[in-house]
Amino acid sequence: MAAKKVKDKAISGLVAENRRARYDYEILDTIEAGIMLQGTEVKSLRNGKAQITESYATPENGEIWLINAHIPEYLQANRFNHNERRKRKLLLSKKEMNRLMGAVERHGNTIVPLKLYFNDRGMAKVLIALAKGKQSHDKRQTERDRDWARQKSRVMKEHG
Repeated sequence: MAAKKVKDKAISGLVAENRRARYDYEILDTIEAGIMLQGTEVKSLRNGKAQITESYATPENGEIWLINAHIPEYLQANRFNHNERRKRKLLLSKKEMNRLMGAVERHGNTIVPLKLYFNDRGMAKVLIALAKGKQSHDKRQTERDRDWARQKSRVMKEHG
């Protein structure tokens, strides 16, 4: 149900995208989550230099944390800057947290961030996905499907 809400919303103010996640993982469900940031992190995000390609989310002590997301230092902040790769708490409802934690513990799924963006109200949000890792033969099938779709569109374009 949460996935439909996110699909209907137009994602504006895109800061970072994890395009590799859709290749490495089979996406089961997506959820929009808030993220707890310091002031210099928000200013740095507005510059658009963040990276979430190597990051993941993990449940710890009844909360879900975003690990290894790189938000570079804000150059004008001098000594009040933040740590670039610190753990950041994700803001979710208790029901969503319990569902994600249960899926990770019981089924061995992973929580990966797909997009980091600012919504219409200017709040920093993370689109996270409950995902299952693909094996190498699944990845090859994904490549074949993508190549076939590309060839099909070329043929349709040429022959109208």
